[in-house]
Amino acid sequence: MAAVAACEALIALSGITKRYNVGRPSEAQVLHGLDLRVEVGEFIALMGPSGSGKSTLLNILGLLEQATAGEYRLQGEAVQDLDDAALTMRRRHTLGFVFQFHHLLPAFSALENVTLPALMGEGHVSTKQRERARSLLDAVGLASAMDKRPGELSGGMQQRVAIARALVLDPPLVLADEPTGNLDTASSAEVFALLRRIHEERDTSFIVVTHDPRLAARCDRLVELIDGRIARDQAIAEGEEPIPSAG
Repeated sequence: MAAVAACEALIALSGITKRYNVGRPSEAQVLHGLDLRVEVGEFIALMGPSGSGKSTLLNILGLLEQATAGEYRLQGEAVQDLDDAALTMRRRHTLGFVFQFHHLLPAFSALENVTLPALMGEGHVSTKQRERARSLLDAVGLASAMDKRPGELSGGMQQRVAIARALVLDPPLVLADEPTGNLDTASSAEVFALLRRIHEERDTSFIVVTHDPRLAARCDRLVELIDGRIARDQAIAEGEEPIPSAG
């Protein structure tokens, strides 16, 4: 993992624009010249109505899509200048992903699912990586469920396995797209509390997409998108519940 200089932002976006079907009658612009800076150790809520560009922005941040225009620097490196192989390495070692659906392999145990990023990236799982996976499952409260398959776990437990998987390669940044969207209220609160605890204990940075102002209130900063533009970017005071803008 590349070290980040003390004065270097983890993420720096400048003029990020995204258009689909460029040059065709159906061309659509989703993001409009976004500027965004994310510092090491931040815990950010990304909010906005459906169609505001949240998923597109998260895909660009996660190196899953390229911006049409603008500059994206990740740990000081201009990612738009990287080839596919370099992007894959960057994504593997810098970013962790948690999605609304856990995407666990049903035939694999919890432990095997957590070690999957190492297996896919390197073709094998080292003893150190396996021990880290065990430690992470212990940290998310699943020490007794390591050998269970996803079908034997509750929805909240499945999502905790997915969180451990996102952390197994020790990324400095985790991108979470509605990580509690498929969970009931109690499980949502437990999973979000786990994300906060991981952030505080490991100094991992998080960008979390959520529609829930109660969960956003547990973040340190709110970035709100409306119509592909940043409508708000502000710190969240302790106990404050952000009210999404009309959009």
